[in-house]
Amino acid sequence: MITLLDYGAGNVRSVRNAIRKLGFEVRDVVSPDDILNAEKLIFPGVGNFGVVMERLQQNGFIEPLLQRIQDNRPLLGICVALQALFEGSEEAPGVAGLGIIPGQIKRFSTRHQSVPQIGWNSIKIQKNSNIFSGYDGEKLYFVHSFYATITDENKGWILSTTDYGNEYISGVAKGNVTAFQFHPEKSGKAGLNILNNFLKKRSEDELTVLNISLQNEKPTRIAKRIIACLDVRTNDEGDLVVTKGDQYDVREKGAVRNLGMPVDLAGRYYEEGADEITFLNITGFRDFPMQDQPMLEVLKRTSENVFVPLTIGGGIREFTDSNGISYSALDVASAYFRSGADKISIGSDAVYAAEQFRQDGRKTGKSSIEQISLVYGAQAVVISVDPRRVYVNGPEDTKRNTIRTGYPGPKGEDYCWYQCTVKGGREGRDIDVIELVQACAELGAGEILLNCIDKDGTKSGFDIELIKHVRSAVSIPVIASSGAGVSAHFIEVFTETDVEAALAAGIFHRKEVSIAEVKDVMQKQGIETR
Repeated sequence: MITLLDYGAGNVRSVRNAIRKLGFEVRDVVSPDDILNAEKLIFPGVGNFGVVMERLQQNGFIEPLLQRIQDNRPLLGICVALQALFEGSEEAPGVAGLGIIPGQIKRFSTRHQSVPQIGWNSIKIQKNSNIFSGYDGEKLYFVHSFYATITDENKGWILSTTDYGNEYISGVAKGNVTAFQFHPEKSGKAGLNILNNFLKKRSEDELTVLNISLQNEKPTRIAKRIIACLDVRTNDEGDLVVTKGDQYDVREKGAVRNLGMPVDLAGRYYEEGADEITFLNITGFRDFPMQDQPMLEVLKRTSENVFVPLTIGGGIREFTDSNGISYSALDVASAYFRSGADKISIGSDAVYAAEQFRQDGRKTGKSSIEQISLVYGAQAVVISVDPRRVYVNGPEDTKRNTIRTGYPGPKGEDYCWYQCTVKGGREGRDIDVIELVQACAELGAGEILLNCIDKDGTKSGFDIELIKHVRSAVSIPVIASSGAGVSAHFIEVFTETDVEAALAAGIFHRKEVSIAEVKDVMQKQGIETR
């Protein structure tokens, strides 16, 4: 029996599903005594350091956690749980950590890399441990803005390190207490193997000699991600299907395009090697009671067998359902997180929030971006941007951020700006893409999903001009989307821009291009991949 410390962290369902997938029973901590009595305890974590410590304090979990660690009882911490073992964090100044490990948690610098770190990186194992038995050096999934620093005082705890700008602690272990900055439950088969090593009853006295050299001099490198996107909506018969638009029109000969069932397709992409899977809910289920939202069931079923990150977008805003019950954006996001989502994608609501922020420059704490980021961390908030080109003769013709384009407009215009839209591209707003992404980053977003209405469904390649325009304006990661038609388009976007990931939909759904084919071409071109 495995005991899970569920205090409201975002990734609890994923951890629970991973444990069950490996053949173990799992129960939740109900009282502080359960922490002390558990045979093996998993302490998951996604979110803000201060919020995590506050919840542990409110639930009376801090003292039994400290006692368990002091007694050297088996414990595995994940992500923020590793950070909680240290003395404190720059994320929450003045908030004390558990203080088990000397040192502070610091924020990554944006000088040489995007922050948060989101994606698949490697680890450098610093000491032997059974928990890495069978591990063959595969990349593992990281998602965080803050890191544990290496000091002389904490070297005895260091199990593994990783490089992202600088070298930091990605794993700690002493006796039966282990914690990782990466997410084993989201790291595919390699992560499940590491998790299984903890779950199996095994003593460090029976240490298995690893086939991995501990001479780790070569820096680790984060991989470029390939993301499969599933646009989900109801068809005319009321079934939930995956569809694909052509410049956002999902109908063909009057009927909604049906390219498969969402859970089945997600499972296929996991097996094919997708680094992440994104669901975009393009049907407005606004009248459903929260507990009956169709996408909640899709997430729950998908997360039972798919162990890479899942993002959900569409309808992340405050609303009142058909029963008259009101929900905040945080309520909606929390329901999705508890159903298996790792990240939330915000579209139209982000545009409205950015417009308000640009008017007065004030952070009210009430926008969906701020609410979700405060509790779950910036890395959990993705902004889905739907821009389209507006051509002008020169920069003097508009107050918006323009570029000189190599693709002149219909009247020979040499300049354009990118207008942001809402409501699935149906309504243009008086804000450009640079104004939007910079405002959203200020409000606490952690990633940009950059679509392009002009390129959607064309298979002519990503809009490189747009991507460079946005990439140069923000320090948070950017996902390129819209326009991929062949593997060469992924090579182009990764070699000509600094984006961290590229997303495609229709070409994967119709098997015109496979994820394996894309990754094979990337590897041959020397592009870091998983």
